[in-house]
Amino acid sequence: MKTQDFRFKLLIIIFLSISIGVQGQKKHEGIEKDFFPFSVWYSGGKARAPMLSEITTNSEEEWRIDLQQIKDLGFNTVRTWVEWANCEPEPGNYNFDNLNLLLKLANEVGLRVFIQIYVDSAPDWVAHIHPHALFEAQSGDKVHPQSAPGACIDNKAIEDAILNFYSETAKVASQYPTFFGWDLWSEPHVINWASLDYIPNVQFCFCDGTRSRFREWLKNKYSSLDNLNTAWYRNFKEWDQVDPPRFSTILSYTDFIDWKTFIYEKLEEDMAARYKAIRSIDKTHLITAHAVGASLFQSPHVGAGATDDFLMARPLDYYGVSLYPKHNNPKQAWSVTTLRTVMDFIRSANRENGGWYVGELQAGLGTVALQVSDPVTSADHRVWAWSAIAKGAKGVNIYAYYPMSSGYEAGGYGLINLDGTITERAVNAGQMADVVNRNQSLFLNATPAEAEIGIVYNPLTQMVGGMQRRDYPGALSQSLIGYYQTYANHNIPVDFIHREHIENQDLDQYKLIIIPYPIMFTQEAAAGLRAYIENGGHVLAEARIGWNDDRGYASEIIPGMGMHDIFGVREDEIRMRDDINFILTDENHPAIKGFEKVSKLTGSLYNQSLSILGDSDVKILATNEQEQPTIVSTQYGKGESMLVGTYMGMANFQKFNKDNDRFFVNLLDWAKIKRPFTTSLDGRISDQVEVRLQNTPEGFIVFAINHSSGNEEVNINLNVNLDGVYTLRDVINETQEKVKSNGNILTIEMGVNSKNVRVIEIKR
Repeated sequence: MKTQDFRFKLLIIIFLSISIGVQGQKKHEGIEKDFFPFSVWYSGGKARAPMLSEITTNSEEEWRIDLQQIKDLGFNTVRTWVEWANCEPEPGNYNFDNLNLLLKLANEVGLRVFIQIYVDSAPDWVAHIHPHALFEAQSGDKVHPQSAPGACIDNKAIEDAILNFYSETAKVASQYPTFFGWDLWSEPHVINWASLDYIPNVQFCFCDGTRSRFREWLKNKYSSLDNLNTAWYRNFKEWDQVDPPRFSTILSYTDFIDWKTFIYEKLEEDMAARYKAIRSIDKTHLITAHAVGASLFQSPHVGAGATDDFLMARPLDYYGVSLYPKHNNPKQAWSVTTLRTVMDFIRSANRENGGWYVGELQAGLGTVALQVSDPVTSADHRVWAWSAIAKGAKGVNIYAYYPMSSGYEAGGYGLINLDGTITERAVNAGQMADVVNRNQSLFLNATPAEAEIGIVYNPLTQMVGGMQRRDYPGALSQSLIGYYQTYANHNIPVDFIHREHIENQDLDQYKLIIIPYPIMFTQEAAAGLRAYIENGGHVLAEARIGWNDDRGYASEIIPGMGMHDIFGVREDEIRMRDDINFILTDENHPAIKGFEKVSKLTGSLYNQSLSILGDSDVKILATNEQEQPTIVSTQYGKGESMLVGTYMGMANFQKFNKDNDRFFVNLLDWAKIKRPFTTSLDGRISDQVEVRLQNTPEGFIVFAINHSSGNEEVNINLNVNLDGVYTLRDVINETQEKVKSNGNILTIEMGVNSKNVRVIEIKR
């Protein structure tokens, strides 16, 4: 009987796996995703991106030597670039000599080619022929380009010229068998590569083209001018009178929310247009782009135009990110938490794509004018590159082969020296590339262990107060990271999810949803949250959820939008405080089991007291110093809600509290989440040994990444479905051993040297 049950369950699992796989492949049907590029950026010669070297009689031989060296080091791909300013010197007259030569030579030496397209620097004729299309600030100042930043794509002539450039590039590249894929946009914004410090709080773009496009967006949203007037509290008589907001008033700021939401969606549409331009010529090669860093750290107040990684990933096969953990100043170097946050955020934004790309990985020390980072080492590259692969990256591109030859970054960011001599880190990076190349199928077909916890990213919350707001710029990112870092330190799988996942009720894989800093919400999200809890989900929301709706209007009752019945309470009082302590009351609740009597949870910014609704099944978990309920848990439908009347995530980010940390981990028991594995070093807040699990068609991959300055021993207890003997293959060192599981637990004991990585493939 047990055998029959097992076979039946196995068939169900196989069926579901096939179904999920087919759904995930629909978007990418016919797209080449069967190759893992591990590359360096190189365009021929020593010109820094996006510039291109002048071709001379010696170029072919010099470039061939460089490409052969890249190949000999172990890299399987070269990432080159084309630049609009150089490649279309006259309208319709294209010059792809550099690209043709690079593609030809790469084919000779056996390297694949990945192409970065740059259009943020424009040919000089663009501004002369189309002065109406220049970028315009809210002050009315027009930006006359110095090659960068080009002109605004919201004007038809510029859009046509840019998209034609994409199509013409595709005609050239697709002829070469060595060509592999595209990156359409490096670090997308409305405007790039221009520091306009002479305009205070500069915002873009207010040219006629963008203003016209914004009006069309508003027509689609509001249908009529009367509806817009009602929403904005205005008296427009004609659509031509409608303008983006340039300053704040004491009245409604719905216009600001619309304007910044338009910018988010416009950038997504611009990405889709570039994708379509390539696809009109090239039907099969992979298409990507990459962000400047996780949009979790960006604000819609940014004048250059902030992006939303979840939106930007939609039109693409993969979306990626730039990783510069040491950047250009030792004081700005990333923490382990920042490194992991950026990677996991981009991975989460690509959930439906099934992978993501490292568009740029810092190759050498960074420079900006007089600022110089600490040296980048081989150990750094090991930790950075394998961390990305452990989180599901399907491509790694190191920036760049040669250091920057000019500009304010001159002398920085090179894998080798500017005189061409090879560095130790170049040799070691090539060895990593060789390991990946020998295990292409393993890494391409592996998927990160599925998370059952989702932390909600809702950029709308950054718009509360409109333009007037200048306080707490890091509130959203700190609130999310405060939770994330606990789960990362305990090696517990977690995803970031978008507010739109709640609106679309796309939450089936999650047993626990955490909504930090939820001060602006939508009716659709409120309805999705209600359905999720009713059907058995568990939700933790922080103070003042739904305080404002997506028009910037205050709710009559908080929690807003009718959610007070979900949480069984309404806000009684609110106090702003710096340090907030809560006293635990219900020691039997799963979230606070194991705490000592002196334990105190801490919060930040708001101390919210709650009044319990008469007919609610509410448990009071903690009170504030006024002895008022401030953390409550409520049964609703088949699920449970929890309201925390402060920002515990923000507090935990600002100052680690072991009680907050324990509370966050205890939420797994509350939501009945079973961890796929545990380790002997879980919970460290420094010198972490990060363990990541991936599923493969034949078993698992375990990654152990030692961020510590010392050598470490770690035991990993992995849950397996069947007991037996498992083969453990060390992927990097090509050794293997056999280990027997016991009680459906496979115990793996290993040592990991300082700043080093172990990658273990597991098969039964």
